[in-house]
Formats: sequence, C-alpha cells, structure tokens
Amino acid sequence: MHKPRSMFLADVRANLPLCKDHFRLILALPRFPATAPGQFVQISCRDQAVDYSAVREFDWQPGQVLPSPTPELAGPVSLLRKPFSIAARRDVASGVEIDIIHRKVGTGTTWMSALRPGDQISIIGPLGNYLPIPGEGQSAILVGGGVGIPPMIYFASTLEGRPAVAFAGTLNRDLLPLTITADAPAPSHDSIDPLYNIAEFAVHNVPAVICTDDGSWGFRGLVTQALERYLDKYMASSPEKVVIYTCGPEGMMRRVAAIAEKRSILCYVSVERAMACGMGTCQSCVIKVKNDLAALPERDWVYKLACTDGPIFDSRKLLW
Repeated sequence: MHKPRSMFLADVRANLPLCKDHFRLILALPRFPATAPGQFVQISCRDQAVDYSAVREFDWQPGQVLPSPTPELAGPVSLLRKPFSIAARRDVASGVEIDIIHRKVGTGTTWMSALRPGDQISIIGPLGNYLPIPGEGQSAILVGGGVGIPPMIYFASTLEGRPAVAFAGTLNRDLLPLTITADAPAPSHDSIDPLYNIAEFAVHNVPAVICTDDGSWGFRGLVTQALERYLDKYMASSPEKVVIYTCGPEGMMRRVAAIAEKRSILCYVSVERAMACGMGTCQSCVIKVKNDLAALPERDWVYKLACTDGPIFDSRKLLW
C-alpha cells in the first residue's frame, strides 16, 4: 500500500486541557493524506517564526560585549521532532482536523502545552503502518495505557457496528485523558463489566473499563489485571473470536501480549521507540523481531524499524 507523506504547516485550532498534564491539540490543515488508526506524525516542538540557525563566527576583541544569545542558548529548545499518535481525524468543509493528545513532561511537550489558537506547528506525516480491522464475527478489545490511549480512540471510530470493548489504564483519575460522562454510573473498584461512561468511546458505541492503580476511579489495579479477568469471564470459550490491540508502556504491552498468547488470542502491539526522523532514515528506532526474511535463513531474529515496519506488530513476532 502506498503511504504518501509530506511536511505540513498546521494551524492550532484549540489546545484543550483534559486532566492534569494532558491536552488535546486540535490541528487544522487545508489538506492531509489519508490516515488510519495506529499511524503517527512527527512534530517540531519549536516556534516556527523563530530563526534557530546557528550564529556564525565573529572576531571578539578584549572588553567587547558578547552578542545576545541565539534562541537555542537563551532557553531550553527541543531539537528533534517527536512522534505522536493520531487520536482522531475529521474531514471538514475547510479541510482536515487532526487531534493529538499529549502529556506535559519535557521541553517539547511543555512548549506544546502553551500553544494557542492561531499558532502554527510543523508536522510530518502520516507515518507508520496501521491497526488491522478484526475479521467478520470477531470482537475487538482495545487496551490503552496513559498516552497509549489516543490511538485506541481513533481505532474505536472505525469499528462502528462491530463488537468492541475498550480498557484504559492510568495511575490515577487525575492522569486519565478521557471525558467521564456526568450521567453515567461510576464503576465499582472490583468490576470488570464495561460501561458507556467514557464519552470518547461511548460516542462510537464502545463500552469501556477504566482502571486506576490507586482506585481513584473504576477498577482498582492494573489494566492487565482487569483484562485477564474479563477474558476469563466472557471469552474463555471462544478465543478465536477475539483480537486484542494495545498501546502504552512497554511493560504493560508485554503483559498484554503474554495474556493473549496464553489464551491463543491474536494480539497487535503498537510499539514505542525514540525516533529522530520517523521515516526510516536515522535507524534509531530498531526493535528485535523473529526473522521472516527469506534472504537471511540462518538468522533466528532480525532488527526492524518501529517507524516504517511498525509501529504495529503482531505480538507473536516481537522479541521483547
């Protein structure tokens, strides 16, 4: 499949706080190539109106005042682009809107958190492969942790009419980047029954199980614990009718993959690696997988790139 990509200058339409440290950045573009859930964009987390080019040499004389520092010396600047999953896409009369959910944790995302309507931001995309739709008669189980939740929201929008359940896990309610509906019942601390109480999933007719490590909302415990209990309660007799999709911290995804393998359930993992380019040029996002290359029959494993071969991989092929 041909995947066109390019660099675009997007206008910030909104940058809405979702919870502590999380924001929904809504970008507007006159055009953007076709996208699918699981794909991502590389964002330049710096002011597009500032010239960051290096200052050239100059002849300094004793007693001479040094020139004003250049922007990269005047304060923290994010040098490399950063990858962000697409959380939603809307084709509107004026063009395309793309949602990016981000968490304020470092220099780049701190800069992003301060963006306001009318600001501009440079993005490259769409990049990577995408989550495959489950087969006829199969149920989709979406498992997202923290900033791994956004691609699950986008995926839910493509599952209209198909059976699906979303699991979302975070440390506490303050770090839950989702909208809890005011009229929905609050789940008990030990319930793994999905409810239509999360707006981002309910709008697509996908019920959800919310998990917090400290029990401040929903199931008290790890999202993988809730997933395991749910599978054993509702899906134990028909594993072939389930497909699991997961994105989040690597430890969580490894556990999800192990749970799926133990029950002979197909599982797709959206891996995360540091990416300098996102297009396969820098070779910085290698991940070890089982060898499926006929050209290297003597090897049990090979390296693949999270940015171009992934980020979506069949969990059975990953060598964690």
